[in-house]
Amino acid sequence: MMKFIKYAFSLCLFTLIAISCVEDDNLDYAEEITAPTNVTAAVSVTQDNTGTVTITPLAEGAVSYTVSFGDGSEEVSDITPGNGAEHIYEEGTYEATITAVSLNGLTTTVTQSVLVSFKAPENLVVIIDNDAAISKQVNLSATADFATMYEVYFGESTDETPVVLNLEETISYQYEEAGTYTIKVIAKSAAIETTEYSEEFVVTAILQPLTGAPVPFRAQTDVVSIYSDVYTDPDPIDYYPNWGQTTTYTQIAVDGNNMIQYGDITYQGIDFNGAALDASAMEFIHVDVWTADADFDAKMSPISAGPNETAITLELNQDQWTSFDIPLSSFTDQNPLVDFSNIIQFKFEGAPSGAGTIFIDNLYFYKESATGISGVLPLTFESGFTLDQFDGGGTSVIANPDSNGNTSSTVLELVKGAGQTWAGSKVTIPTPFDFSSSTTITAKVWSPRAGLNLLMKFEDVTPWPNTQATAEITATTTLANQWETVAFDFAGVDMAVEYYNMVLIMDNGTVGDGSVNYTIYVDDISSSPMLTFEPEYTLDQFDGGGTSVIANPDSNGNTSANVLELVKGAGQPWAGSKITVPTQFDFTAGTTITAKVWSPRAGLNLLMKFEDVTPWPNTIATAEIIATTTLVNQWETLTFDFSSVDMAVEYYNMVLIMDNGITGDGTANYTIYVDDIAQN
Repeated sequence: MMKFIKYAFSLCLFTLIAISCVEDDNLDYAEEITAPTNVTAAVSVTQDNTGTVTITPLAEGAVSYTVSFGDGSEEVSDITPGNGAEHIYEEGTYEATITAVSLNGLTTTVTQSVLVSFKAPENLVVIIDNDAAISKQVNLSATADFATMYEVYFGESTDETPVVLNLEETISYQYEEAGTYTIKVIAKSAAIETTEYSEEFVVTAILQPLTGAPVPFRAQTDVVSIYSDVYTDPDPIDYYPNWGQTTTYTQIAVDGNNMIQYGDITYQGIDFNGAALDASAMEFIHVDVWTADADFDAKMSPISAGPNETAITLELNQDQWTSFDIPLSSFTDQNPLVDFSNIIQFKFEGAPSGAGTIFIDNLYFYKESATGISGVLPLTFESGFTLDQFDGGGTSVIANPDSNGNTSSTVLELVKGAGQTWAGSKVTIPTPFDFSSSTTITAKVWSPRAGLNLLMKFEDVTPWPNTQATAEITATTTLANQWETVAFDFAGVDMAVEYYNMVLIMDNGTVGDGSVNYTIYVDDISSSPMLTFEPEYTLDQFDGGGTSVIANPDSNGNTSANVLELVKGAGQPWAGSKITVPTQFDFTAGTTITAKVWSPRAGLNLLMKFEDVTPWPNTIATAEIIATTTLVNQWETLTFDFSSVDMAVEYYNMVLIMDNGITGDGTANYTIYVDDIAQN
C-alpha cells in the first residue's frame, strides 16, 4: 500500500461527523477550537489553451474555504472540504489566496502561486533524494519554465494515481520496500503539450543506526559491564562463540560509538570463556537495541553455570534505539535456577526465531547508587536523564523557543507524528520519582492551541505487558502559543511501586501529523524531584572567559542538541571557564578524559585541569593537561591523560582554558564548542 505523506483529510472528516452528531444546544466545546492549520491548495489547469484552472483547498480543522483568484475577479466562498473553485485566467502569473474557516469562525489565509502559460513547459529539472532520517522515503521537487503544476508517478504500482506537485513544493513518499523504481514527473501548463521526465531511482532502507545509543550515566562502581564504551568490559570475552549458529557478527562505530551487529539472527551467544561474572550485588540488566525490521522482537537470556537460563522478550521499536532496564527478579521469578553470582554466558534470539538484524550497545548489570545519580561523567550538556519515544512520538531537548513566561535555556520538545493514536514520549530517570512530598505534579507547557490534552503517567522498569503504572491523568491546555502551568493529580498513586519512567502523550486517541499543531514544549515538571531539563551542574567563567550551553551549531560529526560554548575575551591571558558538579569527579573509573571539540583553527591549545572546592590561592588542583586541535571547523575528539592524578583529592571543578598565555579578543577565532566530556 502506498504511503503518501502530504495532506490529511481525517480531521476535516471528523469535524463534519461531529457537527452532524452534536445537539445544537451543546456547542460549548467550539470555544476551544483553533484556527485551521496546514492550509494549502491543489492547482490543476486544463490542457486545452483555455486557461481553465481548478483550485481545490486543503487544510486541517476547516469546515469551509474562500478562494480569491488574484486577478481582480470576484472571489468564491463557502467551498466545502473536498471541492474546488474553477476559474478562467488570462495568460500570466497570479497570486491566489485561500482562506480556511474553522467551525467557530477562526480563519487562516495563505497565498498560492498560479501560473497560466500556453507554452509547453521547458527546462524541466527534477531532484529526487532518499530521506536522510526516514527509511525508504524519497523527497521530490521539480522546476520548469512555464509549468503550472506537476503530476508525479512514484512507480510502486502499475495503476497508481499520480500525486499533484504544486509550484515551489517538495513532496515525500514512503515505499513499502526498498528497491529500484521508475519515477516519472509530468510538467503541465495550460498548453496541450506536456513535458516528461523519468528516472530509475534506487530507494534505500536505513539498515543501521544513524546515531549512537544513549550514553550511560552510572558510575563504574555500580556496574558490571558486558559490552559498553563507557565501562570496563570483561577480559576474556567472546561476542561470537561457535555455537553452530548462522547469525552474522560485526562491530561497527557510529559517531565514535561502538556497537555489535547481529545479522539474520537465529540465536547468538556471548561467552566469558570460563571466567564467570558475579552480578549478585546488582539489581538490573540494561541493554540498548536498534533494529530496522518491522514487527520484530528479540529475546535475551542470562545463563548461569549448569547451564541454567531464562529468556525475556525485548519488544523493539523500528528504526530507533530501545532501552531496557530489566530487574533481575524478572528472571529469577520465572526460573529460580539462574544464579547471578555465576553468570557464564548471554544469549540473544530472534523472536520468533530467525530473519532479523539487531544492533546492541551498553549491555551491563547495575545497581542503584545509595546517593542517587552516581558519578558525573560523561558531561553531555544534555541532562541527567534519558529520553525515548514510541509509535510515532518524537522527544528531544532543544533551546527554549519562547522565553516569555519561561526563562529556562532548554526545554523538552514533544512531537506527535503520523504513527499510532497513542504515540508519545518517555523520560527515564536514574532514581525513582518521589511522591512522598506531594502527589500533585505540575508542568510548564507551551501549546500551539488551547484544548490540547496532555496525558501523564508513571511506570516502573518492568517490560510491557507486565509494566506497573499509575493512573493516566490528563490535563488540558487553555492558552495558545504561550507558557502555562498545568497540574496532574496523582492522589491515589501506589507509593510501593518504584516509578522510573514518565510517559507523556498528547491528544491520546488522535493520530498526529508531526506538524506545528502537534508540537509542544514542556519544562519544570515539579514535585520531588524536579525535572528542569537544564544541566545538573553550574557554569562559570573568569578573567575574560565566557561559558554557556547553546544549540549545537554544527551537527555534522556530533548530533547532540546542545553543546558548551567557550569564548576567550579581551581579559587576562589565562581567561577561561569552569564547570562545577554536585558530586566529585571519580577517577577510579578511568584517568583518561576525552572531549569532542569544534575549533575554528588547527593548533588551538585547550588546557584542562580539575580543582577542589577550596578558594584560591589554597586550591588543590591536578596537573594542567593540554590537548591540541588538528582540524578546522570540524568536530574532533581530544584526549587528556590524568594518569598521575591524586585520587585522595575531591575534585568538584573542571577548568578549561584555550591558548593559555595568549590574550583573546572574543571573536570567532577565540570561540570553540565542547561536548561529550567522558572518561575512559
